[in-house]
Amino acid sequence: MRRVTDLDGESVSDETTKVPKNSLLSAAKVAKNDEFYTQWVDIEREINAYLEYDPDVFRDKVVLLPCDDPEWSNFTKFFALHFVDFGLRKLISTSYAADSKPVDIAYQPTLFESDAPQYDATKTRSDGKLFVLESRDINGDAVVNIDDLQWSYLSGSGDFRSAEVTALRDEADIVITNPPFSLFRPFMNWLFESDCQFSVIGNMNSVTYNDIFPHIKTNRLWYGASISSGDREFEVPSHYPLEAAGSRVDEHGNKYIRVKGVRWFTNIDHGRRHEPLQLMTAADNLRYNKKLIKALAGGDAYQRYDTYDAIEVPSTDSIPSDYEGVMGVPITFLDKYNPDQFEILFNTEDMAQTEAHGVEPLGDKRVADYYAAGGTAANSPGRRKLFLYHPRPYVPYKRIAIRHKRENA
Repeated sequence: MRRVTDLDGESVSDETTKVPKNSLLSAAKVAKNDEFYTQWVDIEREINAYLEYDPDVFRDKVVLLPCDDPEWSNFTKFFALHFVDFGLRKLISTSYAADSKPVDIAYQPTLFESDAPQYDATKTRSDGKLFVLESRDINGDAVVNIDDLQWSYLSGSGDFRSAEVTALRDEADIVITNPPFSLFRPFMNWLFESDCQFSVIGNMNSVTYNDIFPHIKTNRLWYGASISSGDREFEVPSHYPLEAAGSRVDEHGNKYIRVKGVRWFTNIDHGRRHEPLQLMTAADNLRYNKKLIKALAGGDAYQRYDTYDAIEVPSTDSIPSDYEGVMGVPITFLDKYNPDQFEILFNTEDMAQTEAHGVEPLGDKRVADYYAAGGTAANSPGRRKLFLYHPRPYVPYKRIAIRHKRENA
């Protein structure tokens, strides 16, 4: 079934004022209650971006959709509908066993399962299911589509880490899904163990994880094309409480919530990734960029960190086109990151990397100044963090150190 990733709040100016935007979803992560269903339009927009860049991206490919059940989900339905259009060789989906889900989720076999000759009442709750679509017109209607989908029980629960689902991953050329948000990190590491291409939905804050960011830095992972800001709507199971802002129930009784900070994580190329970011010079930014002027609060120059030789750039559109040194930028920069234009140096949340690049420890004085100014985050003298004194002593929230790509680098 469709899942959405952790919905921690979007970043604000510094770590002392970070507030979760949706405490309901944070609680859902803790409870492993993460069965959210991706909307058709969000799948279609992302897949179309890959096709626009390379019309043959799926041709003669085996596509695996793990954590997916076509009885409820849109992923399998979408790829089955376009099986011939995309030129797929094989489509595989796997679903997770009911007994392995939270106990409060009601389960009733659908007619799709219970009316099938292979239905087994002893396996329906304990075993996951395998769905396969190949270039064979099973029902004789002269079309290959979801009506030709064949299914069987897996030998286990359908957990993506199992040997049988891992074997399907190794068979696949491309993996596409929305994995459980409570398991996003192990799911990504599971993907990195293979040579497959992939596109999965996750929380934008995940890019700063120490086991995720190195793949961003070396251009083995990037954001997808179709989501770069705002929020997205996901359908949720009938038992899910609707307490979050933006939740609704449609005319058919289906429940939906809106979630922030969602991105596609992929290694499939697309055109937006190669669009150059249009920038102003430092002087023009200081004269005309209202975001920068507001952030400087009366200052007349980009601030330089007190603990590292780099300047603070509070927003992506404030990046100066003529600055050749290192810059600290928010993680939202990755929505516009062009690897032909910029070089990523390190993630400031990774203490090993901040030490390797020479970021100074905060020290006693900076920590004392930070707390005296009202800071509340757990900063200690030995931590190596970017630090600023204007407009107050603080640690900027989740920065990435970058610089302009050097010619002949």
